[in-house]
Order: sequence, then structure tokens, then C-alpha cells
Amino acid sequence: MGSFGRHHLRILSKSSNAELVGIVDSDADRAAAAASEYGCTAFSSIRDLRGQVDAAVVATPTSSHAEIGCALLESGIDVLVEKPIAADIESGRRLVDTAARLGRILQVGHLERFNPAVGELKKIVTVPLFFEIHRLSLFSPRSLDVDVVLDLMIHDLDIVLDLVGAMPEEIRAAGISILSEKVDIANVRLAFPGGCIANLTASRVSTERVRKLRLFQPHQYISLDYQKQEAVAFTVSGAQQIGFQPLSSAKDEPLRLEIEAFLASVASRERPPASGEEGLRVLEVAMAILAKIEEHAKVVAERIQSHP
Repeated sequence: MGSFGRHHLRILSKSSNAELVGIVDSDADRAAAAASEYGCTAFSSIRDLRGQVDAAVVATPTSSHAEIGCALLESGIDVLVEKPIAADIESGRRLVDTAARLGRILQVGHLERFNPAVGELKKIVTVPLFFEIHRLSLFSPRSLDVDVVLDLMIHDLDIVLDLVGAMPEEIRAAGISILSEKVDIANVRLAFPGGCIANLTASRVSTERVRKLRLFQPHQYISLDYQKQEAVAFTVSGAQQIGFQPLSSAKDEPLRLEIEAFLASVASRERPPASGEEGLRVLEVAMAILAKIEEHAKVVAERIQSHP
């Protein structure tokens, strides 16, 4: 259980819509300590959860999402799995298919969906034409089992796909490894049917933390700061006057909103926001981006080798 798993425990222990029953962790001592802190049971295996719980959160390394998630679903347990949905498309599809076959709820932890500022942005989006998005982080050993595309950029890929409502028809991408064996910096250009373009940059070796999205649509420019949960819209009127309008939103913890949305879906049996199907689509785009990055890396390597 990493630091993010503890945040799930903290929120679930305080929720009025659920009872925190227990925790499963590969480290028995860590599980016992967390169970003691949050007043629940430390289970030794996910098999012990059958018949004990209605829903579970999977906050484990990405490579284990499919195995653990499917086992829980097969036990009749609804699942909120952290992003990305899985380490590869086949595993992600297995999760989605298992949930569909068994009629279980499967939600993916695309956290920015629940950012209050994003919620306000969705209310005024009309015809997105151009996105410019930067997500930069200081280096941390956390999540180094995946590339920066699956670690950071996937948040913004989810938002763009949700706002545009279509899959990209062209992808260009470049990325490099700096402090890990995976891609640490990536720049991507997505072209969508109808002419919308999205430029995305993600880095986990930055000197500052940045989480910003800029969106252009007819007669309007919108700037959103994920960290501050703030957004402003600049609108050009018929008289060529520029209007400035802050998008009001009540600030809240996105993870709490995400968990409460999951619990609401578990209770209502309605399709959750950031569903498994949507998480799989985002993963498909992310994997296509990584393939393009690999193609670009080969071209660069050939050029370097041929340089005198």
C-alpha cells in the first residue's frame, strides 16, 4: 500500500455512505498498522473478502490491476481501480469484460474528472478546437513502474477524450528517459475528427509542479489550473469586446468526490463516471502514444549513430 492507498483509507473511514471493513496488503505489518489506525480488519488475502464486502478499491502497482481486479469482480465485489486501468490493453479489456459479464460496477480512478474546476469547464464547452496542456512534477521514485504517459499524462488524455467525445485520428509523439528506465518527459500532438488539436506535455523531472489546461473554442479561451481548482473564461462579444469571467466552483478534494461517486454507483447500479470502458479507451490512446514515442526514438538513434 502506497501513500495514495492511505488517502483512500482516510476518506473511506470518514464516509457516511460506506463502512470501511478491511485492508489487504502484501506487507502484513503494514496492513496491521493501517488496520489499527483506521479501525478495520487486516485480511491476509483478497480471497478472504468474498462475502465480507460489497466494494473494494484497488490501489496497487499497475501491473497487478487486472489480476486483483478480476478476482474481486469474480467474487461479486464492485471495483474502483486506480489509473491507468491496467498495464496493457489486453489486461484492461479483461477487466472490462469481466465486469460486464458479471454485472459489476467498474470505475477507474481518473481523478481530474472530479476536480470541481473541470466540472465547471464541462458546463461551458461547446466546440473544442485547440488544447494546450502541461502537467509537470518533481522527480519521485513513486510510479516508476510505468512511463510518464501512464503516470501523469493519462489524466489529461482522459479529460481531452471526455470533452472532445471522440478518439484521435492522428498521433505524433516524442519522449525521452532521463532519471529512470522509462520515458520521463513526453510531448504529444493529437488530431481529432473535425479539426480539434490537443498538445500535451508531461514531465516527472521538472523543477516545479504545474497542472494547467488551456482550451480554445469559437469566440472563447478558457484557462484552468487543476491545482488551484480555478478556471477563467475570456469571451469575445459581437462588438469585439473581451469579457472576463471566473468559473465559480466550490473547492473540494477530488479523491473524496471520486470515491463518493463510486459509492453512489454501487448503491444505484448505474454506470459510474470514468467507467471501465472509458478507462480502456484512454489506455488505448496512451499505448498508441508510447508506440509513437518508440518510433521517434529509433529515428533519433539512427541519426545520432550516423552523425560523424
